[in-house]
Amino acid sequence: MELRINDTATEQEAQAIARALASHFGDDVELYATGGDELLASASPDASGTAAGASAAGDGGTGAAADDLEPTEREARLWSEIEDVLEGGPEKYRERLSEQGKLFVRDRLDLWFGEDGLRFEDGKFANFDAWHPDGRDGEADSGNRLPADGLITGAAEFEGRDIHFMANDFTVKAGSMAEKGVEKFLRMQQRALKTGRPVLYLMDSSGGRIDQQTGFFANREGIGKYYYNHSMLSGRVPQICVLYGPCIAGAAYTPVFADFTVMVRDMSAMAIASPRMVEMVTGEEIDLQDLGGPDVHARHSGSADLIAEDEEHARELVAKLIGYLPNNADEKPPRSEGKAPARSPEGIDAVVPQEPNRGYDMFDVIERIVDAGSVLELRPEYGPEIVTAFARIDGRPIGIVANQPSQRAGAIFPDAAEKAAEFIWTCDAYDIPLLYLCDTPGFMAGSQVEKDGILEQGKKMIYATSSATVPKQSVVVRKAYGAGIYAMSGPAYDPESVIGLPSGEIAIMGPEAAINAVYANKLAAIDDEDERKRKEQELREEYREDIDVHRMASEVVIDEIVPPSTLRTELEERFAFYETVEKDLPSKKHGTIL
Repeated sequence: MELRINDTATEQEAQAIARALASHFGDDVELYATGGDELLASASPDASGTAAGASAAGDGGTGAAADDLEPTEREARLWSEIEDVLEGGPEKYRERLSEQGKLFVRDRLDLWFGEDGLRFEDGKFANFDAWHPDGRDGEADSGNRLPADGLITGAAEFEGRDIHFMANDFTVKAGSMAEKGVEKFLRMQQRALKTGRPVLYLMDSSGGRIDQQTGFFANREGIGKYYYNHSMLSGRVPQICVLYGPCIAGAAYTPVFADFTVMVRDMSAMAIASPRMVEMVTGEEIDLQDLGGPDVHARHSGSADLIAEDEEHARELVAKLIGYLPNNADEKPPRSEGKAPARSPEGIDAVVPQEPNRGYDMFDVIERIVDAGSVLELRPEYGPEIVTAFARIDGRPIGIVANQPSQRAGAIFPDAAEKAAEFIWTCDAYDIPLLYLCDTPGFMAGSQVEKDGILEQGKKMIYATSSATVPKQSVVVRKAYGAGIYAMSGPAYDPESVIGLPSGEIAIMGPEAAINAVYANKLAAIDDEDERKRKEQELREEYREDIDVHRMASEVVIDEIVPPSTLRTELEERFAFYETVEKDLPSKKHGTIL
């Protein structure tokens, strides 16, 4: 078949047209230039009707040009093997995933990274020979499928950021870990140390593969190395873990070693041992959700930072979270376009009651300070009398540590102190400035909090505040009593500024407690009840004048009292001005507190 086309076509275009026409018509095709006898290209179909090759004028009649060579059977066989690996474990286990409300791991990666976000995968053929016992040309053992050894690792683009990732395939022996998968996990961590890029762990693992533990459990480069590498990565690059299923025993340490842990409700759990093992060891009968479900770790252990309602929500939470974090400890957190607060700063003073014992929601203040829609609270149900949250002021990421007067009057309990210490430590590791909003009667007293370690956890919070080298701004919103002012980065803790609002008070203790401590006997000696009440009120007013923020400003204890309506602007200017501040700690290996 002879056809003519415009002679402006390039050599490559002519070849492509010839192949396409030969394939379409199932006949030999020769292409000539319009109005001339010059042969531009030719092609012939193969037995299947597909163009087997094309020649262009000037190829010397040697047949197909080098760039027209087709893939061989050898490559086709490899593609078939890859497709087999991508199918995951036995079909019966894939079918169960929908009953459990979760995605197949390859579909999960599509959700996270999209069609083009997965840059590459490492170790796709891990343990390939174990389920292809007759070699590559033999039939796979469908009942013992171990594609990728149940663990996928690689690199991807997520929210415009290059990251390392791992993901368990629950269809392969319940996502359990064995020798080849462990090797892939370790390589991924070690490469993250080299690249300085964040690590995302998508966990769905029942733990170590007990029947194959030889070769990976106690080895120098075995599963125990996970946690060594976690420790080396800690504070170097952000590590974020999302739990999609039961993570038991060794698998449960990855989420708690990560900087941030997200659990998916009604799906995930983590525990040091399974319910069956717990019953064997202790006799306690308990189901997995009550043992280590999201509610347990959100409210009681504090191991879960965020709870997602489903797989899509988990991705949304992590997408927001990573927006506050740098790639590594050498970089600055990413800035974004600044926004006005969601609520007017004009209302701050009306939000804060003058009476020190009246409760209110500190978020009513926060929403009038930070950029609209920028607050992401972590561990909200654990130690709720302290708020730990990321936010932005004029597009600049900050970490907020705020007392919450609506919860236990804002008194600091052991769990809240622990939460605050760990959050401060993490912000400092990734160079995120800190904003303290102080309104607390101090650390809680009583026999139970002593048993719960109020002194131990309190010292950790004070230590973290003392050691943080990022810019710190402290605002005395209302009461700052006792050691609460120390933990909340008061004047002695090297903040860049201590700002007071007109409602602020700084004292060893509040007026009621102080009067009772100092004047109890004197007041008791007054027989007339009306006179005693008058004297008590007089002493209370005198005491409040002594601890008022104006007295503190007069004595230059604090840097400034600002009108509450200007607090947002004041903080914006101060964070901007002190952005490049450098602080040195004493020369030592490290402290002994944490």
